[in-house]
Amino acid sequence: MSILALEIFFIVLLVIAGLTIAWFAGLVVWRLFKGQK
Repeated sequence: MSILALEIFFIVLLVIAGLTIAWFAGLVVWRLFKGQK
């Protein structure tokens, strides 16, 4: 049971990290396009 809970915890952590990286990348791309105009 504890192994399953740990696996779920790490998967949630991975999803949060992925979303944060994707948001940051989107912000950088948006600022680059905004800076071109």
